[in-house]
Amino acid sequence: MSTSRPPRLDRRQLIAAGAGVGAAVAGLTAGAKGAEAQARAPVKLSTPCVVSTWDFGVAANAAAWAVLAKGGAALDAVEAGARVPEADLKNHSVGRAGYPDRDGHVTLDASIMDQKGDCGAVAALEHIAHPISVARRVMERTPHVLLAGDGALQFAQEQGFKREELLTPESRKAWKAWLKEHRYHPVANSEVRTYGRELGLPGGKDNHDTLGMLALDGRGDLSGACTTSGMAWKLRGRVGDSPIIGAGLYVDNEVGAATSTGVGEEVIRNCGSFLVVELMRQGRSPREACREAVQRILRRNVTRDPDFQVGFLAVNRAGEVGAWAVQKGFSYACCDAASQTRILQSESFS
Repeated sequence: MSTSRPPRLDRRQLIAAGAGVGAAVAGLTAGAKGAEAQARAPVKLSTPCVVSTWDFGVAANAAAWAVLAKGGAALDAVEAGARVPEADLKNHSVGRAGYPDRDGHVTLDASIMDQKGDCGAVAALEHIAHPISVARRVMERTPHVLLAGDGALQFAQEQGFKREELLTPESRKAWKAWLKEHRYHPVANSEVRTYGRELGLPGGKDNHDTLGMLALDGRGDLSGACTTSGMAWKLRGRVGDSPIIGAGLYVDNEVGAATSTGVGEEVIRNCGSFLVVELMRQGRSPREACREAVQRILRRNVTRDPDFQVGFLAVNRAGEVGAWAVQKGFSYACCDAASQTRILQSESFS
C-alpha cells in the first residue's frame, strides 16, 4: 500500500462537496459525483451475509462465515470474526498488536450488540487479548453495558480471561521511535497504510482505528461487533467511538445495522451509527444513510485537521449494503454464499 498522505482539503471544500454544491471545488465537480453515484449499482448480498471494515475484514469475515454457513447465529459470527484481527500480529489498529498510548500502554475498546438490542462493551481495557469476548460477557453476565479500565480488567480476569502483556516488540519499537519527536498527527486510512509494515520509523503519524462487523444470519437476525486499539499515541484514558453503543456500533433488528471507522471523536459528537440506522428507518438505503451521516459530520465538524477521515458501513434486513466516507481510501469486505473475499471501495466526498 502507498504511504503517501491524502491531499489536504479545506474544511469548507469538504462541506461544499458534502452538500452537493454544483460549482467545482478543489478539482471536484458535484455533477460528476452525482453521475458517478447514479451509475453505481446497489450492493445486495444473499442471506446469510457478513460485512466488515477494511481489507483485513476478509479474514474476519471468513471466521464469521464459518459460523453463518452452518446455520449459526449472527451474534456468534461477529464475535468469532472480531477475534481474528484481535489476534493478528500484523494488525496495528486492533487487538494485541495495537500501538500504545503516549505512555506505552496498549488499551483496547470493543462493543457487541445483538438482534434483541442487548449490548455490552469494554473501554480502556489492558492485558486482555480479546476485548470483544469480554464485551459479550458484560452483555450476558452483568446488568451493565460498559465496563472501563481497571474494573473491566478485574471483570475479565474473574471471567477466566488470561492476563498477558500486549505491547509487542514491534509496537514497542514504533513507540520508542515516536518518543523522539512526540508528534501526534492522525492520518486517514492508516488501517491499510500500516498493516504488516516495517515499524520503528520516527514521526508517530499513524491514527489507528477499527474493525467493525455486521452480520445477517439465516433466521434474518442482525448482530454487530466493533473492536479497536484506538488511536496510536493517544492521551492515556482516551476512548473513541468503538465501545460507545450508538456511535461506533448500532443494531436494530427491524431496520438494519451500522458501524463506523475513522476519528472517533467526530462519530461520537454525531451519534453516527445510530443516525445511520435511524435514517434507514426513515426509508434511506444503507448507502444513502451513510452518505447523509457523513454529510452531517462535515457540516458540524469541529476538528482542526483537514485530513480527518470518517466512514460508515451499513446493512439492512434485506441484505443491502452501503458505505460512505469523508475521503477516498475506505474499503470494506463483503461475504455471502456467492463470494467470501469481495472487497469494495467506499464512495466519498473527495
